[in-house]
Amino acid sequence: MRIVIKIGTSTLAHPTGHLNIRRVEEICKIISDIKNAGHQVILVSSGAIGMGVGKLGLRSRPTDIPTKQAAASVGQCELMYTYDMLFANYNHTVAQLLITGDDVENDTRHQNFCNTLNRLLELDALPILNENDTVATNEIVIGDNDTLAAIVAQSVNADLLILLSDIDGLYSADPHTDPNATLIHQVSELNDEIYALAGVSSSNQGTGGMVTKLHAAKICMDCGCTMVIANGSHPAYLYDILDGKPVGTVFSEGACV
Repeated sequence: MRIVIKIGTSTLAHPTGHLNIRRVEEICKIISDIKNAGHQVILVSSGAIGMGVGKLGLRSRPTDIPTKQAAASVGQCELMYTYDMLFANYNHTVAQLLITGDDVENDTRHQNFCNTLNRLLELDALPILNENDTVATNEIVIGDNDTLAAIVAQSVNADLLILLSDIDGLYSADPHTDPNATLIHQVSELNDEIYALAGVSSSNQGTGGMVTKLHAAKICMDCGCTMVIANGSHPAYLYDILDGKPVGTVFSEGACV
């Protein structure tokens, strides 16, 4: 199975912006085990700006583009160093790809991007992707790694996209404000009713939210890829998802994975 796993900033970092070491170590261990089982894995990782904020000692996430880019350049170094070190413990080689909008919108660049990804998978490397926040401008403001992960899944004909976030999945209402909200386990069609359930991000660290996740689901479902939203605070859910257990919200026109 070819799997794309997207990890959000709130999963990787504490509210301070500093790395959640225990959780990241567990995620890397489980992904390594999934690869050892024979699956191909691509990781789309947020967190560069958030980790840069922590390392630079900033009091909050910056709002201006130059400071965001500066934080991203600092945080991306720490992010990849951490991944390289942790995955090396399990004899897995990582590769970094930083993507901008042109890399998916320009046909030639997109083909080169796909060729590189496919070759890395053939070489049994673990590609780790992020938006190139250090040079992008519009991408930082309107871009998000949920959509990037879906585009990656579409580009490499992935079987499954897993979005690890700070929420259990899609709810019937906002679970942060409505105690009667219930988790929707299966979505087989993206209609107006489903889109109406999308809210805004509850985290002040990332740039996503349910709107971007539904956008990602649309991309995946249109190309026959199953997508799952699950809570990243429980990395072992990755095992459960692959075992077909009811975790999070599954977006698929067919049966659950």
